[in-house]
Amino acid sequence: MASQFTVFFLILSLSTVLVIGEDHGFGRILDRKLLGLNEEKLSHFQFYWHDIVSGRNATSVPVVRPPQNTSTFGFVSMIDNPLTLGPKVSSKLVGRAQGFYASASQEEVSLLMVMNFAFIEGKYNSSTITVLGRNSVFNNMREMPVIGGSGLFRFSRGYAQARTHTFDPKTGDAIVEYNVYVLHY
Repeated sequence: MASQFTVFFLILSLSTVLVIGEDHGFGRILDRKLLGLNEEKLSHFQFYWHDIVSGRNATSVPVVRPPQNTSTFGFVSMIDNPLTLGPKVSSKLVGRAQGFYASASQEEVSLLMVMNFAFIEGKYNSSTITVLGRNSVFNNMREMPVIGGSGLFRFSRGYAQARTHTFDPKTGDAIVEYNVYVLHY
């Protein structure tokens, strides 16, 4: 009987330690330190994004094309692009950029980028960084917000800078250098 009370009070005390605010039935305030969210870190990642639209193994596939005789406005392409340490596609693969980009401007070449950088290397394996933002592709440097992530990047925020390394106008293939700065726990 005494051990049942001990277990009951232990469970009750643990639940009150986690909950530090009012319980509204569907939401409550938690102590972040008990979830392992201690000190926030700033990390920098550099890699190359390979947008391959040509050939049999394209990693970027159009899913919506605009009406003929119009600009590219409305074009949408799904991506599963390799992320490598160097600019050559044969460089060490560290992850994949998965999502889509869409032509979101009637006036210029500007894309809405929605993608997860899904890492497969080292301690970042299975973690993702999520980017959602505007990419004016003819600007030398573009900046897009990091809006979150998963795994080691839960509750992350930051920004990604993109610079075109090479673009082949014949094939449409592009290699873009990304520098990503992320605050995470």
